[in-house]
Amino acid sequence: MIIRVQEAAFDLGEEANRFAAQRSDMGAMVTFTGIVRDLARGDLDRMVIEHYPGMTERALEKIAREAQDRWSLGDVLVIHRYGDMAPGEQIMMVATLSPHRKDAFEAAEFLMDYLKSRAPFWKKEFTSDGADWVESKSDDEDALGRW
Repeated sequence: MIIRVQEAAFDLGEEANRFAAQRSDMGAMVTFTGIVRDLARGDLDRMVIEHYPGMTERALEKIAREAQDRWSLGDVLVIHRYGDMAPGEQIMMVATLSPHRKDAFEAAEFLMDYLKSRAPFWKKEFTSDGADWVESKSDDEDALGRW
């Protein structure tokens, strides 16, 4: 299990290649990358993501262990950034390795749903009108509820 909470940007291709190369006995790797999305009105200057060091990593490790317990996985990778990010920048990455694609897809989706709804990160959007904290959405909670 690899869990990283970091301020620095990451190279998606490099991370995926390194992760896949560690296990030649796995037949499937699923990756997902979250990207800072501009607002519908097109005026997002930046997003700031905050977290509590230590607490956040423990929460991510716990959910990754749960994924490993529920599905047949060879390994799990979660990278989540914090700090200032502009539209188009990568926020996070989830990758799962499994002998078969079904487990890799389901586990990755489970992890993404958790990260979107329950992971201890707080997001604030900055526009020309000021700054607003991003509120959780009921759709995200509903998605997590199916697991």
